[in-house]
Amino acid sequence: MESKGKIFLKYIKQYRYTVLMFLIFSGIFAMVFSLYDLQAEAVIYGAGLCLLLTAAIVPAHFYFYLKKHRERADLLQNIEIVSENFPKPDTLSEEDYWDMVLKLKRLLNESITAKNNQQRENVEYYTTWVHQIKTPISVITMILQGEDTAEHLELSAQLFKIEQYVEMVLNYIRLGGDSSDLVFEEYSVDGIIKQAVHKYAPQIIRKRIALKYEPKEDLRIVTDEKWLLFIIEQLLSNAVKYTENGEIEIKVTEEKKLIIRDTGMGIEKEDLPRIFEKGFTGYNGRADKKSTGLGLYLCKLTADKLSHKIEAESRVGKGTAVTVDLKRYKLEAE
Repeated sequence: MESKGKIFLKYIKQYRYTVLMFLIFSGIFAMVFSLYDLQAEAVIYGAGLCLLLTAAIVPAHFYFYLKKHRERADLLQNIEIVSENFPKPDTLSEEDYWDMVLKLKRLLNESITAKNNQQRENVEYYTTWVHQIKTPISVITMILQGEDTAEHLELSAQLFKIEQYVEMVLNYIRLGGDSSDLVFEEYSVDGIIKQAVHKYAPQIIRKRIALKYEPKEDLRIVTDEKWLLFIIEQLLSNAVKYTENGEIEIKVTEEKKLIIRDTGMGIEKEDLPRIFEKGFTGYNGRADKKSTGLGLYLCKLTADKLSHKIEAESRVGKGTAVTVDLKRYKLEAE
């Protein structure tokens, strides 16, 4: 909130032409009286009375000016919910500005509507595309399962990656939209984790990585099952990708913190603060030449939408631990 002094200076600036006209008129009268050898005291006396009257009126006028300014400032703080209750314009210039604001608002609403329609069409298209592309992937997977050779196992693993990247495209489009399909209910954390483990079990077995997990079947949280599962799958995918030997541990604490820890290559110290940024791959991603820089970014974006907090710690050559804080009191089950 601006100080009264600054507002008063703006008040004087707004009415500077009125003051200037008063001084000009007083000067004209004084000059005319002087040319006709009339007494100047009459002009001085009249000007003095006008100044005295002005001194009495200005404080009252400034009070209402200040009051109206503060009312507009309060409206500005809540403009999203009171945009239809703006004060009526008092002058022609205010009417002009009001018309411009209404026109800009209409253009903005049209732009938002067009964007939402485009977003919805994109989601519908990619949803259809994902379902269509999954059909040949499933068929190829079934064909490869017929023979248990090293070549077939490698092809199955690559198909699994393709399917994950396809789903990532769809989730990326969905998360980028203004609307979401979030449904908050109370779920068992153990049930969601087991879904992710079951999905990545073939990859874990193939790389001969040990998996440690102690179920907490009685622990329940309020979240969206589909999107929390997406976060866990992405974190598990990274753990499998960057762990060549050793183990992956999944742990849920009594404080409702989900921790996924691996003994992989780890993350460089200078890269750690930026791993959740869009498109950031870091040293490991550049060396691996397979990282898109979207996985952890989407995890962070999803966690924010779920009101969960996500953070990571890592040491090069020792591994990485990502923690998702699931304890959010403000969320309630629908």
